Amino acid sequence: MSGVDASAVPAAVVFDVGMVLYRWDLRLLFGQLIEDESELDWFCANVVTPEWHFQHDAGRPLDEMVPELQARHPDHAHVIEAYRTRFNETIPGPVEGTHAIVRRLTGAGVPVYGLTNFGAEFWDGFRPGQDIFDGFRDIVVSGREKVAKPDPEIYAIAERRFGHPPGELFFIDDRADNIAAAKARGWHGHLFTDSRTLEVALRNAGLLP
Repeated sequence: MSGVDASAVPAAVVFDVGMVLYRWDLRLLFGQLIEDESELDWFCANVVTPEWHFQHDAGRPLDEMVPELQARHPDHAHVIEAYRTRFNETIPGPVEGTHAIVRRLTGAGVPVYGLTNFGAEFWDGFRPGQDIFDGFRDIVVSGREKVAKPDPEIYAIAERRFGHPPGELFFIDDRADNIAAAKARGWHGHLFTDSRTLEVALRNAGLLP
């Protein structure tokens, strides 16, 4: 596939979760456990890094990841354990305005889906009680599929699950590489910065009145 078909009309909206629907910051948790700012900076740059965390997004179980890292950094074993047991504290709340957009879309009968890089175990601990997802018709979670964005395979999985041809899918993500991968398959894509800009883009696409 080679980009969006200019004649294709988007008919369904696919949301990323982190930094589109919910804010996320590992430092919010670790800052409660490491008082010294320079030590906190070092820990986030060298121990529980985004790259290390991404292994769980891609399907590696915490029971492998956490003990392995604790063995390498025994002085911070308790902080690494908190990553496993207190992960929801890294998610402080919704991104302003996007939940209202989801409700407008579902209220208008527009099919809404999710495609998120999220560890399976963390998703199972986060999803309950988050009623914004109740109106989603399906959510593809990378940790369950054991493949993460921007790998083309996760977009292929979403296409099969959602039941829409690529040209009907309007994808919202905060990472340019994830948007580029979607567009390469023929999806429409919007690089998320804020809810107001997103609302305009959805209106221009004919998905919001």
